[in-house]
Amino acid sequence: MVMLPAECDLWPWSTCRGEGSSRPMRSSLVTLNTIALELVPPNVERGPERALEEARKVLQFCAESGIGGRIGHVMIPGMIAEDDDRPVEMKPKLDVLEFWSIIKPELPGVNGLCTQVTVFMDEPSLRQRLTDLGAAGIEGVVFVGVPRTMKDGEGSGVAPTDALSIYHRLVGNRGVILIPTRDGEQGRFNFKCDQGATFGMTQLLYSDAIVGFLTEFAKNTDHRPEILLSFGFVPKVENRVGLINWLIQDPGNAGVADEQALVKKLANSEPAQKRRLMVDLYKRVMDGVADLGYPLSIHFEATYGVSAAAFETFAEMLAYWSPASPEQPRRAV
Repeated sequence: MVMLPAECDLWPWSTCRGEGSSRPMRSSLVTLNTIALELVPPNVERGPERALEEARKVLQFCAESGIGGRIGHVMIPGMIAEDDDRPVEMKPKLDVLEFWSIIKPELPGVNGLCTQVTVFMDEPSLRQRLTDLGAAGIEGVVFVGVPRTMKDGEGSGVAPTDALSIYHRLVGNRGVILIPTRDGEQGRFNFKCDQGATFGMTQLLYSDAIVGFLTEFAKNTDHRPEILLSFGFVPKVENRVGLINWLIQDPGNAGVADEQALVKKLANSEPAQKRRLMVDLYKRVMDGVADLGYPLSIHFEATYGVSAAAFETFAEMLAYWSPASPEQPRRAV
């Protein structure tokens, strides 16, 4: 990454107004226009060896599935302890920066994104953290708030919506989480865009609810942030563990109940049917959102770890639609 003079502290990219002015400006809207693969840092006890193993598996499965060179970013979630009923015990994990420093040399041409919980850090500490992430080559940050065990507004640090505006000169690609099935999300997402969000990363999509959400959002606001559409592979182990079901839960929400039903169906399906169900969902989503005026990127997740089956499914999805160029994303022919 090219480092800019100190007075131009927008990253990843910016231009200066000219000599005699230290006020930075963005030359144009910067979009990620990418296919991002989520990789969760391994437990500390597994260490760097597991991180290297995961990166090498990604290269292997990309090559075998025919999508070698297509992954533009790795999305690394900053993990924190959550509810006690989490199906998989949360053990201490490698820090995002440590994990990224290990896998980056193994993935040439792949850049970094991450999520950052803000509410447990004060302003100077969070500023330093974001500076370190940028210096390490992390090109975008999704600002995340409190876990479900806490209420909005709790936490002594910086609220994620405040971080969007406070650090707008420090972080060029500022992301937020978008949950299209959540009550009140239209107003919530609009406020985040007002505060300076440049992209929204959806919760894992197991329905086409995002189509109606973005259609309505386009009618009521001029905001057109980039949307990272998230799709997750569901292996058979989900039947026994239930982690994906837990991640997307929203008790009493009929829309989420329908999504959980699809997750169960996917977990119970044979590989060919599983791919067909996921590709059909992908087609419905892409057909519904491709022409709404939002820059689009794709975010893939293999919640239980990367696998050949997951990459075969991702490859078939990308054969239908994938980001093409910064000027014009295209629907695959």
